[in-house]
Amino acid sequence: MTSFNTFYQQIATNRLSHWLNTLPAQLSHWQQHNLHGEFAQWQKTLAALPKTSPSSVDLSQGVVVGEKADINDGEYKRLENLLKKFKPWRKGPYHIHGLHIDTEWRSDFKWDRLVPHISNLKDRYVLDIGCGSGYHLWRMRGAGAKFVVGIDPTQLFLTQFQAVQHFVQDPSVNLLPLGVEDLPELKAFDTVFAMGVLYHRRSPIDFLYQLKAQLAKGGELVLETLIVDGDENTVLVPGERYAKMRNVWFLPSGKAMCAWLERCGFHNVRMVNTDVTALDEQRKTEWIDTESLQDFLDPNDNSKTIEGYPAPQRAIFIANV
Repeated sequence: MTSFNTFYQQIATNRLSHWLNTLPAQLSHWQQHNLHGEFAQWQKTLAALPKTSPSSVDLSQGVVVGEKADINDGEYKRLENLLKKFKPWRKGPYHIHGLHIDTEWRSDFKWDRLVPHISNLKDRYVLDIGCGSGYHLWRMRGAGAKFVVGIDPTQLFLTQFQAVQHFVQDPSVNLLPLGVEDLPELKAFDTVFAMGVLYHRRSPIDFLYQLKAQLAKGGELVLETLIVDGDENTVLVPGERYAKMRNVWFLPSGKAMCAWLERCGFHNVRMVNTDVTALDEQRKTEWIDTESLQDFLDPNDNSKTIEGYPAPQRAIFIANV
């Protein structure tokens, strides 16, 4: 059984202590009622990971834990076999004792795009909503964040995070199996990240208010989402699927997104980056068993999705409360 006691002990003495009013009951209910059918087996696989003593941990230039020389050939092979049981690995990459987990997404590309535009993370409390397996949590910690919390309800992602944490062993980086709707109004984080989530929400305005409710006064929101070209009134509402995804609801223009943020009470709103997702940023590797971006685009025109919509264009927005 996954234990969150260490997390509870930590927040009991920091600015998140009021979260203890609701969080233990939520996670207890999750343990009793919402476990994925394979979760128990994933936990057994986690327990079988070799115990190592990494010679180094680098979270500033990537997520690089130890070297291959730290372990013997048998441990390396065991490590590779066990970690492949957690496929598909979506966000990364990770380097664990020389093993390159070549994830579907090069999440380091996104990190490199946003870092020049955000506030210094040194000594900040940071929340990452919809964090996946937690790649960016480690990069936030590497950038100096004091305490990092990620939330994502997908239990395979939690397991993948736990696998990396097994080797890094940093109690200041945490992932909880929650959705944004499970959060109370914490108003405690200096920076809130929400990347690749808004277009999956049926009510984007409610989502923006939920993000705002997590920020301390003066805090910063870093939001990355899919956009389309157009003016402040342009919003694409796809049909049943967008790039083969069923759960895509609203794709605003950059100007519309800025207007939404301002309407929700954010200030100093700016769009700091736009980028069309390239085939070297999202692609199929040996660490996933499913389709990837190449399969989602029109084979005769990569500027369109397979359904005929504009191909994925992503933008980063920064705003303050």
